[in-house]
Amino acid sequence: MTDVSAVVDVPPESADLSGEMVVLVDEGGAAIGVAPKASVHGADTPRHLAFSCYVIDASGRLLVSRRATTKPTFPGVLTNSLCGHPGPGESLPDAVCRRAGSELGLDLAGLPIRLVLPQFSYRAEMNGVVENEACPVFVVTVPDGIPLAPDADEVASVEWMPWADYRDRVLDGSLQVSSWSTDQVRQLVALGADPATWPEAPASDLPPAAQPHPAG
Repeated sequence: MTDVSAVVDVPPESADLSGEMVVLVDEGGAAIGVAPKASVHGADTPRHLAFSCYVIDASGRLLVSRRATTKPTFPGVLTNSLCGHPGPGESLPDAVCRRAGSELGLDLAGLPIRLVLPQFSYRAEMNGVVENEACPVFVVTVPDGIPLAPDADEVASVEWMPWADYRDRVLDGSLQVSSWSTDQVRQLVALGADPATWPEAPASDLPPAAQPHPAG
């Protein structure tokens, strides 16, 4: 049985994509341009750079989120903690921190954000809208009881669920989550049973568009 110690329901509001830009990439993960997030998603979405993050508390529970029903892509779908897109020139760890703050009211400052699946990518479709992303996966461990303030434009609800419960139920099909999280879980299990011990991948394994650039 799922151990849910905190469930937060958020009243829906209309979505606002706020003029964000996404980085377009080729099949090898190299940057080939930028496009407005508000217009890039459709029936023939070009491949672009994104990220997924799994937020685990000190008790080994995963923060699971349900996407707002007003979102244009995969509305109302249960998924991992957070996803997003880096802006042009923004590092993926910085984008994770920014998105955690704006989407979940979650302050990740000073916490290690570990890269665990640097080459993950996927293509998925719902209601005629396609996601097509080079989507490296990160994990971050947070203290138990860390404050949350989900943005209703992005998140319908959140809950803390034991990682092992989420993992097992996703794999046996008893918990329906986003297709990308399902695929990610299948790869994450190969890293070990405890997210705290998942090995960190080097940044050099990231797609070229996401690799850090030397200063100067």
